[in-house]
Amino acid sequence: MKNKYMHFIRILFLGINVFSVAGICGFIYFTTLRICTEDNGRKFIGQVEAIPKYPQTICTVCGVLLAILVMDMILRERKFQENGKGITVTLGLDFLCSLGIIYMLDFNYNGVLLLVAANAVVYIKNRRWTFPVLSASAVVFLVADYDLISVTYNLYSVRSYIQYYSGTMQQFLLGTYNILISANILIFILYCVNIIFSQNHAIEEARQRSENLQTVNTQLKQYNQMTEKMVETRERNRMAREIHDTLGHTLTGISAGVDACIAIIDEKPEQTKKQLELVSKAVRSGIKDVRRSVSELRTDALERFQLEEAIRDMVSEINSLAGVEVSFESNVKPLKFSEDEENVIYRIIQEGITNAIRHGYADHIWIKAEKEDGILELKIKDDGIGCKDIKKGFGTKHMKERVSMLGGTISFSGEDGFLIDARIPIRWGEEYD
Repeated sequence: MKNKYMHFIRILFLGINVFSVAGICGFIYFTTLRICTEDNGRKFIGQVEAIPKYPQTICTVCGVLLAILVMDMILRERKFQENGKGITVTLGLDFLCSLGIIYMLDFNYNGVLLLVAANAVVYIKNRRWTFPVLSASAVVFLVADYDLISVTYNLYSVRSYIQYYSGTMQQFLLGTYNILISANILIFILYCVNIIFSQNHAIEEARQRSENLQTVNTQLKQYNQMTEKMVETRERNRMAREIHDTLGHTLTGISAGVDACIAIIDEKPEQTKKQLELVSKAVRSGIKDVRRSVSELRTDALERFQLEEAIRDMVSEINSLAGVEVSFESNVKPLKFSEDEENVIYRIIQEGITNAIRHGYADHIWIKAEKEDGILELKIKDDGIGCKDIKKGFGTKHMKERVSMLGGTISFSGEDGFLIDARIPIRWGEEYD
């Protein structure tokens, strides 16, 4: 609404100047024709100090300059609003056209300078130049005054031409002339006031935006601090899960291996020695895996092998070390996913085996992986003692956390042995390199 109002004022401002210049030119020309027609030229010349040499030329030149001025304003409005060089050139052309019009009219009308000054204030982007431009325009406007210039130079006067007419017509023409000059000054003042108001409003909006940005910046800093704390907490939990799974699995295997050694040491010393060698190998492997879990939080098996190979290597180690029969079956070919998915799958199987041996005293563990509608279903079942009242321990809690990070679900059942059923959404389609 405000832009439409300003646009209307600019059109009105331009219209008054065009009407004033064209009206003065036409008035001088037609009055000269009338004087010649009525054969009052000698008498009129004797009453005035100067007359225009070529009234028709004045009309033509002023018409051309007005057309250039209007076209220049339209071109600047539509083509050069964001072009600083184009704005400077067109404003300079406006100024030259206005000086040409004032000169051709013998300084009888200088209001067109106010139009040029108003346009300059609107289009000059650097507000440091606003006051100098207005000051310079005011000086030129005051200097380019008929009463001031006519003291030194002989200039024709519009008022002299008005006095050629009868009393009533003189009053009408003089009133119209004065009204146009006053209206032009009034619109210039109104225009400048609106420009100043618009600039103050823009400054206030900028200040408000700045305050809003500061508020948002403060909130972002607080959010960033909160996020850092959350990331730190999540990373601590992840490290705890990794170390728990790695140590728990390794220590469970060692414990089962040592128990087997104790059971057969008297009757089968050689077999006990072999069993201890397996325990020693498991200890070294566990130490290496713990170190790697702390440094990179990704199991060494997944660094050395593909997921399925890493799982089968883990199953083979448990079968030989702990005296438990573990089987792994998968219809997913290839069993390869992104790093975070593989890590979760491996850790769930590792924790499931560990819990089956440590808490369920199982002899057989069955692991099965199936794909169904973009979901990987992982089941770990054992024939241990089960658990009717499942309590949220460290292992089951971390399994839930791991699966939930991938947007999956996991459930536990201890009615017949122990069953872990995990359903994990998988980003399918990745192949081995």
